[in-house]
Amino acid sequence: MDDINLVQHRCLLNLRRRIRDIGDGRPAQERYMRLQKDEDTLSYQGNSEEVGCYVAGHPLSKGNCYFEVTIVDTGVRGTIAVGLVPKFYRLDHQPGWLPHSVAYHADNGKLYNGNPVGQQFGPKCARGDRIGCGIQNTEAGFTTVFFTKNGKEVGSVEVPVTAEGLFPAVGMHSMGEEVKVDLHAEWFLGDDENMMVDSHEDDWGRLHDVRVSGTLLEYVGKGKSIMDVGLAQARQPLTTRCHYYEVEIVDAGEKCYIALGLARRDYPRNRHPGWSRGSVAYHADDGKLFHGSGVGDPFGPQCVKGDIMGCGIMFPRDYILDEEGDMDDWDRLEVCSDHACVQNVLYLNNEEEEEEDGEEVEQGQEGRKVMLLESGY
Repeated sequence: MDDINLVQHRCLLNLRRRIRDIGDGRPAQERYMRLQKDEDTLSYQGNSEEVGCYVAGHPLSKGNCYFEVTIVDTGVRGTIAVGLVPKFYRLDHQPGWLPHSVAYHADNGKLYNGNPVGQQFGPKCARGDRIGCGIQNTEAGFTTVFFTKNGKEVGSVEVPVTAEGLFPAVGMHSMGEEVKVDLHAEWFLGDDENMMVDSHEDDWGRLHDVRVSGTLLEYVGKGKSIMDVGLAQARQPLTTRCHYYEVEIVDAGEKCYIALGLARRDYPRNRHPGWSRGSVAYHADDGKLFHGSGVGDPFGPQCVKGDIMGCGIMFPRDYILDEEGDMDDWDRLEVCSDHACVQNVLYLNNEEEEEEDGEEVEQGQEGRKVMLLESGY
């Protein structure tokens, strides 16, 4: 055998040995670039212009279907991505940017699903937060990938999966970023041994042109006319034990036509809260209060992306809900503002009318108020 044939023969033997090692289930080689790995810690080693990426040696499977990444340091920009990628994913791209990959990005809370343009998905993540990623319901070439933040489910998406499976991946893109990876983290298993992920859809009694993804509500209507309104109405009313809720504006859209308030159970699905009788709402785009009318009154500041709007009821101590849990006597509803500089004409008019009419309020109804806040209560 001449020298050339000998070299070819050795290469063939090496190739066969590598294939046999992988087939025997020996530890597969993890891959990473522009990252430093110290046991379970990954730290970015690039120049903030190039992406660093880590891909685990084994894909997620039924027996190992979830992993978590803890943000130790967000560095300059916090451009940390956690997700799943194919086995030979390019290490100079963030997970989620290229086809057949999906990732939750910490810096903007967006989901990247095989596209360098992300879609709003969940909250941003900071130092100390844990981002989890798992799979469930894998069948017919598709699997459901879900993400968590600090142990709570954020949302899920269905993606195609190849025979090789999807591999845990972490991407970083700025100086100082550092994470800890737990490839064997545990997630709650149900009685049927399937992942139990709360989609939060059961929390909503009615959804019209609104999509639910974890705790995220997204308008999916046409948005072309005044009738193209999306409505999400909770299944349960506010009570004396649960009398307040908040909404964070993650994306204001084109005009921030977002309204937060209370409405009767059978409220029209194509009307903003506050527009029709039996409802009251604070509108983010103009800061006005709408109380059963299509014409609003100045009430508070406008709200934009990142603001938290809240709504609650200040119940009297002796108040008792009826058996159905519905709120009746909407005409008696009083509205107050926590901003002393905002004159609430509705509230003043209600007091004047009660004094003029001299009517007594039924027991348990006096002093019912709705409190609408721009920030947390």
